Amino acid sequence: MTKGRLGNEWEVDKPYKSILCKTRIIKQRRIKMRTAIYAGSFDPFTNGHYDIFKQANELFDKVYLVFSDNPSKKRNYDIKLMMCAVEFYLQDQYIEGYKILPSDKLISDLARELNATYLIRGLRNPNDYIYEENIAKINKELNPDLNTIYFRTDNEIISSTMVKELFKYGKDISKYVNHYILEVMKNGKIS
Repeated sequence: MTKGRLGNEWEVDKPYKSILCKTRIIKQRRIKMRTAIYAGSFDPFTNGHYDIFKQANELFDKVYLVFSDNPSKKRNYDIKLMMCAVEFYLQDQYIEGYKILPSDKLISDLARELNATYLIRGLRNPNDYIYEENIAKINKELNPDLNTIYFRTDNEIISSTMVKELFKYGKDISKYVNHYILEVMKNGKIS
């Protein structure tokens, strides 16, 4: 028994977080931490990716930002440098509740390991939805606890492919990527 500020006696029953306040019991449900994974090649990480990440970060207690190694895609930029650039970017935005990590595993398996029950996917157009919905069904079959949630990006034209193409032809892409990411793209390093 402990005395509260107003002299009320209370005790906490650990398994249920029950609180005894003199003559009444208030039961609180155990709060489950909501964890999500936002995975992609992020080659490069665009402002569209950031927009999706930010929306997810506002809804979930923890978001794993997973740099996936997709064998069907050849990386243009070093994964460790890109992860570092994204870390600097998110720190500059004072964002908390995330962890950046690389993975070469199936997302459904990684989600199980990390106790993540949500997979975040970004949509730009109806074609993205059709593609993503097929993948969501496969992930659900492999991991029945994994639910896919879609977020729309504010800027539908941004894609990593578009950004790489514009960059290749010397166009200004500073409005599509953060300056840390641009530095990795231009110099292959972060100063």
